[in-house]
Amino acid sequence: MHLLASTPLSPEYWLGLFGAFAAIGVLAIIFAETGLLFGCVLPGDSLLFTAGILTAVNELNGVEFQQISLPVLLIGGPIAAITGAQLGHWLGAKYGRKLFDRPDSKIFRKEWVEKAEYYFNRFGPEKAVVIARFVPIVRTFLNPLAGMLGMDAKRFFVWNSIGAVIWCDSLFLLGHYLGASVPNIDRYILPGVVVILVLSVIPIVREVLKGRTETKRLGQ
Repeated sequence: MHLLASTPLSPEYWLGLFGAFAAIGVLAIIFAETGLLFGCVLPGDSLLFTAGILTAVNELNGVEFQQISLPVLLIGGPIAAITGAQLGHWLGAKYGRKLFDRPDSKIFRKEWVEKAEYYFNRFGPEKAVVIARFVPIVRTFLNPLAGMLGMDAKRFFVWNSIGAVIWCDSLFLLGHYLGASVPNIDRYILPGVVVILVLSVIPIVREVLKGRTETKRLGQ
């Protein structure tokens, strides 16, 4: 097993750790990453993508893994993401700023909260909840932030559900398709995740540039 796979930053580390319970482990991480503040340090996009690959193959980098059921991921993944985010929203609504009133540490930075708040205010509540799914760390902190800033729980649930289904199932299906059709797919996991992150950032950059253009136009 390569060096990266031996660290908690690697999806293979977690998938190997969970063994026969890999599907349950993936769902648990999705829940934690979207519902609990410490979840921001857990692998997100890379884990979903790799789990999708393991629905088609059972070996990565010469190491055998427990093959995962695609239907379980496609159904369970969004449910875990929705319930995790709803928990985060509830915690934010209940505890407010006190939830984030803590010193910086390895698993918490105040700048991460500020970044999530920027997305929330820049794109508006609905769009921010969906877009944040594809932005590491922001997808963890935006949910309690939405609760803290008073986003209605029912309205949050609707957009939370839309974002959860798009995020989870698109990555699962992409991993499954590539795992079934590309030989030695394990070589492309890291480049694949980079491509996913770049594609997810494009609409955000576009919105930021659009906002700057509108600001300049209004200022003239």
